Amino acid sequence: MTDFLLIHGSCHGAWCWERVIPALEVRGHSARAIDLPGHVHDDTPPQEAALEACRDAILAAATPETVVVGHSWGGYPISAAGEARPEALRGLISLCAYVPISGLSMVEMRKRAARQPLLPAIRRSADGASFTFDPARVPELFYHDGPARAVARALPRLTAQPIAPQATPLTVTERLARLPRAYIRCTEDRAIPPEFQAEMVANWPPEQVHDRPWSHSPFYADPEGLAVLLGEIADSL
Repeated sequence: MTDFLLIHGSCHGAWCWERVIPALEVRGHSARAIDLPGHVHDDTPPQEAALEACRDAILAAATPETVVVGHSWGGYPISAAGEARPEALRGLISLCAYVPISGLSMVEMRKRAARQPLLPAIRRSADGASFTFDPARVPELFYHDGPARAVARALPRLTAQPIAPQATPLTVTERLARLPRAYIRCTEDRAIPPEFQAEMVANWPPEQVHDRPWSHSPFYADPEGLAVLLGEIADSL
């Protein structure tokens, strides 16, 4: 059985894994989620949040037996952790996540996509340190195939996203490439275009890429199916 550490994406928190954790545990795995710096129960001010702090929070919560799952923007801090200390992790799973190109920030990675469905929904704070998403657009962007009750629970829990960690370039080397990795591409994603997800992992071995007909938030759309897939991937790492 596998020890999973679950990392959220922009404006979310550990809470978004609330249906996946029990689905993993009932299958014999251990699973936990953390809030990245500047989110929910972490009181780091947005202007003080940093990619390095996100990386260190992941490393502090993981063990050499842990498979770390990063959703969306979470692909960047889990990659930073894998690059810094590959021996401290068992492997990485990117869930419809950004895959770093060395020297680029997540913001720069997002801009490489031919389509920018998130851009009209971004609302930058007055001080420029964080952003939120237009709540009227969130259900269609993130949760269009999720249960209405889950969506209703999610919307009031979304928080501001610190910009600095996402605007920080990340250097990655063969150290990260040698770490066991897998990618889950969500083919019905309306936030990160599925074709861009495919582009980011075009040079990965096909057996490391898993397509599923999910939205950007399979932790609500199909938590049971996601738990099964995570377990299968972990067994193959």
